[in-house]
Amino acid sequence: MGDFEPRRERQGGGGGHRNDRRSGGFNKRKRGREDEDDFDQGYPNRRQQREAPPGTRIRKGLLEIAEDPLRLPQDVAQNLAKQTVDHYDDEYVRDTFGQVTLKLIVEQPFKIPFLAAVVQYANTDNADVAKDTIGTATSRLQEYLEAGQWREFKLVLRFLACLSSLYEEDGISPILDELFNRAVDLQTAAQDDTLGLELIKIILLTIPYLLATNSDQTLRQTVSELLGRTDIIASTQSPLESLVNPYPETNAQEEKAMPCASTISMLQRQLQEEESQGWPLKCLPRAYDPALKPAQANGDADLEVEADGNVEAKVLSKHTFPAISVPTTVSTGAKALFPDLYFSLYADQEVESVPPTSSIASCLIRDSIVDTINILDFNRNATARFLNELDCYWAPDTFVKRSTAFDKLRDVQSLGKPTWKPEDVAIDAIFSQVYQLPTPEHRLVYYHSLITESCKISPGAVAPSLGRAIRFLFRNVDTMDMELVYRFMDWFAHHLSNFEFRWKWAEWIPELALSNLTPKKAFIVGTLEKEIQLSFAKRVRDTLPGDYHPLIPASKENEVPKFKYDDEATPYAKEGREIMTMLKKKALESDVQTVLDIVRDQALAQGIQDPLVPITDIYMTSILSIGSKSLSHVLSTIDRCKERLLAVGPQSEAARRQIITSVVDFWSEHPGTAVNIVDKLLNYTIVTPMSVIQWALQDHMDRGRALASLQIWEMVSITMFKVTNRVRQVVRERNNMSLAYEQRQQIDEALPRERQGMRDLFTAIVDAVSGVASGVQDEMIERYDGENAEEAMVKAWGEKWTRVWRRKSAVEEAVVGEMFIVALVEQEQVVDVAEAEALEDMDQIA
Repeated sequence: MGDFEPRRERQGGGGGHRNDRRSGGFNKRKRGREDEDDFDQGYPNRRQQREAPPGTRIRKGLLEIAEDPLRLPQDVAQNLAKQTVDHYDDEYVRDTFGQVTLKLIVEQPFKIPFLAAVVQYANTDNADVAKDTIGTATSRLQEYLEAGQWREFKLVLRFLACLSSLYEEDGISPILDELFNRAVDLQTAAQDDTLGLELIKIILLTIPYLLATNSDQTLRQTVSELLGRTDIIASTQSPLESLVNPYPETNAQEEKAMPCASTISMLQRQLQEEESQGWPLKCLPRAYDPALKPAQANGDADLEVEADGNVEAKVLSKHTFPAISVPTTVSTGAKALFPDLYFSLYADQEVESVPPTSSIASCLIRDSIVDTINILDFNRNATARFLNELDCYWAPDTFVKRSTAFDKLRDVQSLGKPTWKPEDVAIDAIFSQVYQLPTPEHRLVYYHSLITESCKISPGAVAPSLGRAIRFLFRNVDTMDMELVYRFMDWFAHHLSNFEFRWKWAEWIPELALSNLTPKKAFIVGTLEKEIQLSFAKRVRDTLPGDYHPLIPASKENEVPKFKYDDEATPYAKEGREIMTMLKKKALESDVQTVLDIVRDQALAQGIQDPLVPITDIYMTSILSIGSKSLSHVLSTIDRCKERLLAVGPQSEAARRQIITSVVDFWSEHPGTAVNIVDKLLNYTIVTPMSVIQWALQDHMDRGRALASLQIWEMVSITMFKVTNRVRQVVRERNNMSLAYEQRQQIDEALPRERQGMRDLFTAIVDAVSGVASGVQDEMIERYDGENAEEAMVKAWGEKWTRVWRRKSAVEEAVVGEMFIVALVEQEQVVDVAEAEALEDMDQIA
């Protein structure tokens, strides 16, 4: 990447090499040090660095295992095993090995097969290493199982599966059977159950690791029988899949970008294919190689050569697998579960740059990447580095060489070599989380920053992959779920802002001739608006071809809007200027009221039924003008004037909505700023969630055309996020066992009211947009007479909105609905497993 200066050997200071003493290059001031470096002076080197303690070396080795592509993982694992065995009597070594191994299992899933290999090599010389590790891991497995921490449970189970050759009897097979039985019970009890599907996915993801390290025919027969049973559930489509499909069925004539099958149905087919081929499982690394230690034919003993040349057989240790109790009623855990669909940008294309959906590698690699991304959210730099080194953690020849150009993959394919690009596989997995429905695990900005960091680490390799991803997504904007289109818009604008807004905009010039109601044109308009929010209009316009300039008029370059009451033609212009002057000078409220009374009298004389509407417009517009320098300025002004604003709503609902109108009109050239201010007004309770919804979807529907507006989407989305987050907070506090029981009872009494308020808002949204979808909205009936293109586009937007908000409503019901809220109990707080882990000193290894 960059030039660097090699570290000089410690061979003296100042003038030069110690062999140059005769030529006068030796610095006498450094003579003492020079002498110490020499071993021919009759005394040892006093400056030799001390070797790190064994526990520290083992810890460092475990943390870095498999990260160096120049060292064979088998050699690394053997070396770590030898160090561990040699010093296992040291309590610190035992504790360090156990703690680091278990933390790596649940934090860095890529390394699980390599950690298992270390334990297997160590077991040859010291059975206590494997015995202790298995015992600790199974204990932790039981805790995760009881707490419903399914990702952690899956990863520890995977580690134990990789050690299957060390067990005396069935090992983890009984656990898989019990998990299947619980899944059957859950699926039988409820058709829309999702926990049972999660258990089936855990079973199917564990099987490859189980068989990759154990070729026992009895075990394979057991797995074959289990696969026959899981097929019943895995092949049945969940009724909830339609809610989380990135490409919904909206028009039979529209072809989907790709059929997003459920992950468990894919896994089932892939495992059946692997079974028919004798379980090759080519992508999984085999870090434990028994051939590295000579073994007898039965595989149960190693051969040791003694000093006199005699060969002595050493029996390998087998271990009893600790009993694991699967509860009759398994916990769903803290996170709401939904069917997992396999989303990909590059899969199943003519040239395979990622594993095809028919290959087991697609699910195994994706699962490990996604877990790594979501676990290491506290360190995006470390996560990006892991993704950049993705090829280190899988079998050799799984991927093509890093930074291989996509155009060269055809040549590689013709030679019969692998064509999977590690950069494409990593970017594909990140976007699967950005496009996760109903919601991603973390805030979207985390995934945005992860893509940015990946670009910085390897710009020449990642940038072309992103270019193909952007083009794929833009091509399919028409058929994509509307919420995902806005996520794409958010990421695209954010990403361009980090790279000087550079993009080949000329490719999309033909789309500019389309109506603003077409999804592609609406996407372009919305993206440019977001770019302006992240920068300023002139800079964005300078990066665009001339064809785009009409979308960014010169008026957008005015960062401070004009005060409309400066125009004498505006009604109440004189009074408007007086009010703004008074507010600037912080005049007495009585003086302000005197001027507002004059406005009221004029409005009544003109026949205006609600004079509070123009009064509110003058007052709010003045506040906005005073605070137009920055968001902090307007917030301080609102805070100073909030008492009068808070009094508006109870007097007149129309006046309360006028507050929103004033904000939107004042910031008409910068709609993102208007949305931010409305968001703050919600925090102050100056406007209510229902008033925002009614303003957006009733007062300003514009015959349904408003549904194509980014501003309307953001305003409704931000409002509903506040409401749903509030209800979830109430539920969390209600279930917070650290609070007094009486306090939780009070919260429980408030929950139905909060929940009903949320439901009313969802009903208002769905009623408004479904009316547009069916063409029965009042303005649409008046506007459209017969079939025309604009009406069809407006109805399509109505269908998109209806689908999104019905899904969001269903998701919230699954989290805070009566069916999912357990009765209040008065008991001591139970310490969560995750909280207990935080007490360990290895909390964040990465």
